Amino acid sequence: MENNTSLQQQLLEAGVHFGHLRKKWNPKMLPYIFAEKKGIHIIDLNKTVEGLQESAAALKQIAKSGKKIMFVGTKKQAKEIVTECAQRVNMPYVTERWLGGFLTNFNTVRKSVKKMQSIEKMLNDGTLDSITKKERLTLTRDKEKMEKVLGGIAQLGRVPAALFIVDIGHEHIALAEAKRLGITTFGVVDTNCDPNKVDFAVPANDDATKSIAIIAQYITAAIAEGLAERQAEKTDEAEDAEEVVDRGPKFEAEGEEGGERRGGGRRGPGGGNTGGGPRGGGNRRGGGGPGRSGAGAPRRTAGGR
Repeated sequence: MENNTSLQQQLLEAGVHFGHLRKKWNPKMLPYIFAEKKGIHIIDLNKTVEGLQESAAALKQIAKSGKKIMFVGTKKQAKEIVTECAQRVNMPYVTERWLGGFLTNFNTVRKSVKKMQSIEKMLNDGTLDSITKKERLTLTRDKEKMEKVLGGIAQLGRVPAALFIVDIGHEHIALAEAKRLGITTFGVVDTNCDPNKVDFAVPANDDATKSIAIIAQYITAAIAEGLAERQAEKTDEAEDAEEVVDRGPKFEAEGEEGGERRGGGRRGPGGGNTGGGPRGGGNRRGGGGPGRSGAGAPRRTAGGR
């Protein structure tokens, strides 16, 4: 309860509760509005805390499963914050301009990313030293232009599992593409947006830098926690595998020793017992090796036929 109270206090100080003017509101945001003051809607921070904790728990599980979460925030107030938070947890991000088909036409976007990476590689290893200065300058400008738009998704090999969006009204194209592909969506929703358009809504002020920062940092901390738990599980599995490998030769050695002990009482070719069993060196059938035809023959001869 204390944690919730302190979180509410931080949200209040960051101005998360300030909504839009009453004339700009979306009626579907009514459950998240606490009151109206001087023509401005005030967001209920209890609802904000609930939405934030629910979103953080879901994102933590997605990160723990090893899937990617894309951060989207192309507003001027959100660019630096979103970039910093996404880089901290090594997640893809879009902060410049959402290209149409970023998700629905992902294969073509990947081709552009590969082209950008190939130009960068050629510029670094000296392959383009033989071309003219103008051609090299043109390629450099192309690379910088692509890097500005595609730099955040350079390491993304497949469509992400979830999208975290700042201002779902401003990023309506990204939201529509995610919905079309069935991608889970998380969004910061102000009083002028429809909270039903996202799977997990966090009712909050999406225009103030402090408000965006506190929500993005809380989400990032949850993702980082999920990644840490995933790494810990991997370490435990690796240690268990090493223990199994270490035990293997020991069991084999014990098996060989047991085989030698069991094989100690086997009979040899001469009918005697090769080991030092309870019957000693003799065999019940014929003492020393010749068997029945040795000691029994003279008696039969002495009896006389």
